[in-house]
Amino acid sequence: MADVIQLLSDQIANQIAAGEVVQRPASAVKELLENAVDAGATEIQLVIKDAGKELMQVIDNGAGMSPTDARMSFERHATSKIRNINDLFTIRTMGFRGEALASIAAVAQVEMKTRQPASEVGTRIVIEGTEVKLQEACAGSAGTNIQVKNLFFNVPARRHFLKSATTELRHILDEFTRVALAHPHIGFRLWNNGTEQYHLQQENLKSRIVGLLGNAYEKKMVPVDEKTDVLNITGFIGKPDSATRTRGMQFFFINNRFIRNAYLHHAVTQAYEGLIEKDAFPFYVLFLEVDAARVDVNVHPTKQEVKFEDDRMMYSYLNAAVKHALARHNMAPSLDFSLNNDIQQLSSVQKPATDRQNDATRSGYLYNTFTQKDQAHFIDSKDSMARWKGLYEIANTTAHVPKPEQGETVIQSQVGKLHTDTDTHMAGSSRNAIVVQGTMLLTTVKSGLMLVHIRRAQERIWYERLLQEWNAGTTPSQRLLFPLSFDIAPQDAVLLNTVLADMARIGFDIAPFGQNTFVVQGVPTGLPAGEEKNVLDDVIEQLKHESPDAVANRNDKLLASMARRLSRNSHAIQQEEGQQALIDELFACAQPEYTPDGKKVFTMIRKEELDDMLG
Repeated sequence: MADVIQLLSDQIANQIAAGEVVQRPASAVKELLENAVDAGATEIQLVIKDAGKELMQVIDNGAGMSPTDARMSFERHATSKIRNINDLFTIRTMGFRGEALASIAAVAQVEMKTRQPASEVGTRIVIEGTEVKLQEACAGSAGTNIQVKNLFFNVPARRHFLKSATTELRHILDEFTRVALAHPHIGFRLWNNGTEQYHLQQENLKSRIVGLLGNAYEKKMVPVDEKTDVLNITGFIGKPDSATRTRGMQFFFINNRFIRNAYLHHAVTQAYEGLIEKDAFPFYVLFLEVDAARVDVNVHPTKQEVKFEDDRMMYSYLNAAVKHALARHNMAPSLDFSLNNDIQQLSSVQKPATDRQNDATRSGYLYNTFTQKDQAHFIDSKDSMARWKGLYEIANTTAHVPKPEQGETVIQSQVGKLHTDTDTHMAGSSRNAIVVQGTMLLTTVKSGLMLVHIRRAQERIWYERLLQEWNAGTTPSQRLLFPLSFDIAPQDAVLLNTVLADMARIGFDIAPFGQNTFVVQGVPTGLPAGEEKNVLDDVIEQLKHESPDAVANRNDKLLASMARRLSRNSHAIQQEEGQQALIDELFACAQPEYTPDGKKVFTMIRKEELDDMLG
């Protein structure tokens, strides 16, 4: 029987490795930028064309390579950073696996020019799909200039699965931002389709954050600086009012390497508990310096996930550091034992008690119990009901107050209030609908009871109303007296630009104002004040997680997001007319039973079920 196991060719092996290392253009950008950082560069340029599909070029002024090293850098498992097994567990450099350039060259056309500062001439290498086409001496600047053209030119299926240019560009900006944040001492420039998008000087971390993420963060950052025996934590966190409903402005760096870690993220968000809304995400750029032997960076091909020797210790230190920073800058809540000035002005505080009121209080059960020695904890079970009745009678004595002088407000007595409440309750019981717990509406129908979720009902009503206006092209817009401007992260601005026309169709008048700033001049009629930024955050978050084939459904999602924001009005159901109108409008909808995202709007409790409940 013939042997069936054979070694893969280098070309196929490299393409398999590329499947892990090079998932999209941004993956190649990350590896090239990290190699430039490891080369000791002080100036790095990134040139992008067609979201990296046509060209990705990285130019640095680092150490460069000799002709032999230049050729060896494209071999599998070739690296200058690991000499023995112990080096693998004490890694401080960025790129170290030795497969990046080999993997990139396996699925793209690569040209590299490199020269060491001490050499008079450099080396030029051209590779296509692992095949070396050319290697020659050339002139050039000190450092390395590498071009990656036509990514996945020899793997059409992989190229077909790339997303839109907007999405791929956003991922490239994400990788560029992470590397640039980690190395503020290095100057960075980014060119996109011939336009310079970033020109970052060598600067401190705060200036780098503002240069990358926008001026909006300049006055919203709180410094973090904690030094311990096992962990150093530095960086910046955002003030509570800078929290947004979009992810993406959270950056963790372990030994200057960007990582993702949900456990550490929870440590930060838990420190903000009570300061931000539950569905908001705080901004932070935090650097954790830890002994390389205490962290394993080899658990994921992209090196963005790590494992710690002691996760709980890291959590505790980080949580305490963030809380300390917030408290140090008066962001954390504190107890205020001083009496509010408005309360001090109340007549019940200012005016002394009358003799009649004092006598009534002294004759009461509670007063006697708490003034007699060793009686505060004692409850007499036999006579408790009678004594509580005595309390009620004492409360009723407030009804016998002198008639107020003319011009004074008549204060309703406790007895009168009791009768009024009873009458109101009896009147409410005869109505067709009552509000339950402030969030639901209970109404009678022929077959039993119907319980309606108020906000979800409003959401369904608004969605169908907006959908009708969208189809008719008549969505009204309300002009703002004072236009609002918002600074948005560069990668988010790229996404928002793609949906401005759709936003205009649902009533938003938004226009770009500078590189990453947008001005809102009009909003849909009925949108509560202060919800403008929340809507933009919802739209951006939706676009971030949009699948390639979801563009056709984008309009529905935009309308659903708007309906959620417009359904926050609880005043409409305080009156009987509003309650009945809500029910009537709900059942005039084409699909009254579910919200646009599939949640149940109402439920029925049939008479048979009620009978069963009552036995």
